[in-house]
Amino acid sequence: MRPQSDLTLKQGVSLASFTSYRVGGVADWFALPKTVEAIADNLSWAKQRDLPITFLGAGSNLLVSDRGVRGLVICTRHLRGVSFDDAAGTFTAAAGEPLPNLAWKAARRGWRGFEWAVGIPGTVGGAVFMNAGAHGACTADSLVTAQGLTPTGDFLDLTPEALEFAYRTSSLQSHIGFVTQAQFRLSPGHDPAQVVADTQAALQKRRSTQPYHLPSCGSVFRNPAPYTAGWLIEQTGLKALQIGQAQVSPMHANFIVNVGGATADNVLNLIHSVQDRVEEKWNIRLHPEVRLLGSFEGLGIAATEG
Repeated sequence: MRPQSDLTLKQGVSLASFTSYRVGGVADWFALPKTVEAIADNLSWAKQRDLPITFLGAGSNLLVSDRGVRGLVICTRHLRGVSFDDAAGTFTAAAGEPLPNLAWKAARRGWRGFEWAVGIPGTVGGAVFMNAGAHGACTADSLVTAQGLTPTGDFLDLTPEALEFAYRTSSLQSHIGFVTQAQFRLSPGHDPAQVVADTQAALQKRRSTQPYHLPSCGSVFRNPAPYTAGWLIEQTGLKALQIGQAQVSPMHANFIVNVGGATADNVLNLIHSVQDRVEEKWNIRLHPEVRLLGSFEGLGIAATEG
């Protein structure tokens, strides 16, 4: 039952090791393709069998159900490659390229505009999908264009207008397709040593204020302007609140960390508890950034495949 051109397809693969939370059940089918052509073959194979399809990058903004994910999960982290055009001040990167790697490569060339990405443990595909950002900057600021595939394998050319970027969202979240590569325009011609120093400072700031030493999904909740989610949670007295082995980080209240052996249900129950208690005190309902995959039935969440 394997696609002829892609021998990376496997059955019953645990997704815990493919997410930054280190939780989650198994995928019915799992693929780690290295080329766009292999992904297209995977999509065709799944379509022939009427299987739902889920795309996974670095797994850094996901909570995968303990019950697993039905159908085919395609992980794009092996879709690598980056090229720089010094004359145009642009670079093009495949969907699986890690954001920190690109931030460092740009810095060493003396290019400004991607320093914000150095501490984000995601990939290009995920960054475009959710309009990832930090320090007041985001993916939409520098994206020129992106290419992708629809769920049926047709090619997509994605302009910033078509992507309809907003705070931590894009049109890709409406399941129109997924990114295979993206092009960004930065500001070249700066002193490489200074850009490297600024990039290092941005990384150190994140590491000194966020719990990098424990598994997490990054920021759990969107910031409800004019407040930050972390401030609201902290002022509600919820730092160190724990359900099972999932804990609101004592270091940064907008992080829920896996302190060892947490389940996805632990994490989601804690998310709900934080939402309820913040709303009770502030009359503000926090909305999660983290994306749910799989079925969370029994926790007030329906199946959210794909």
